[in-house]
Amino acid sequence: MKAILSVLLFLNILAWTTVYDLSESDLEVVFLDVGQGDAIFIETPQNHQILIDGGPNSAVLKELGGEMPFWDRTVDLVVLTHPEKDHMTGLIEVLKRYKVKNILWTGVLRDTAEYKEWQRLMQEEEANIYIAKAGQQIEGGAVSLTILHPFENLAGKKASNTNNTSIIARLVFGQTSFLFTGDVCQSVEKDLLEGEAEVNSDVLKVGHHGSKTSSAPEFIEAVSPSVAVIQCGRDNPYGHPHPVTLESLAGVEILRTDLKGRVRIASDGFDCIVKN
Repeated sequence: MKAILSVLLFLNILAWTTVYDLSESDLEVVFLDVGQGDAIFIETPQNHQILIDGGPNSAVLKELGGEMPFWDRTVDLVVLTHPEKDHMTGLIEVLKRYKVKNILWTGVLRDTAEYKEWQRLMQEEEANIYIAKAGQQIEGGAVSLTILHPFENLAGKKASNTNNTSIIARLVFGQTSFLFTGDVCQSVEKDLLEGEAEVNSDVLKVGHHGSKTSSAPEFIEAVSPSVAVIQCGRDNPYGHPHPVTLESLAGVEILRTDLKGRVRIASDGFDCIVKN
């Protein structure tokens, strides 16, 4: 039986309805333009706000300003997929300027200045803090977020490769789904497939900014996305996305933040619609 992660933001449970008012009942997932890093803003039909990662710097604040009204200084849930600078640093800025109600992360150890600042601010925030583990599920109305990885509780543990400790989560609204993969490498993708995890999704956040270390062809085939979003910086020094990754995504609509800027995808529970 899957464990249920009881997060306060989802106390306001609303009944499923088959009639959608597009102005009030859409799910919106916005892949923010933060340069070479990940930051994803989600607003549910019940107006719950989730931020997955924050990018490498304070650019996330400007991006959030474009998504949230100026008077709204509260984020219901922040998810740190793994404590690397290009995912964590922007969240430090968010903790300084927003009231964060709930935090979900892995608790894996790092010895960096950014990590120490993250821990300090997280404790000062007095948010509800949860450690991610496969099987947890966050539910709110018709929206659910299921944690597929990490496979074990990593709190207080060190890792030789923190990319492979990334939280992988699948967001489902009605008949539509989004897969967020952090920076995991192909070895973790293989483990997911061998464990028969449900990865099939309409929209895929491509792993590790399109690096060739992620997005194995068999994993892409299992996900079978209609849309793949690559979050990377313009003219980044890593050469992301790699041509091998783009080849693996042949036939899939690819949206890149280095080329398009902010990518907005809405779902009415039946279809995913790219809105920019």
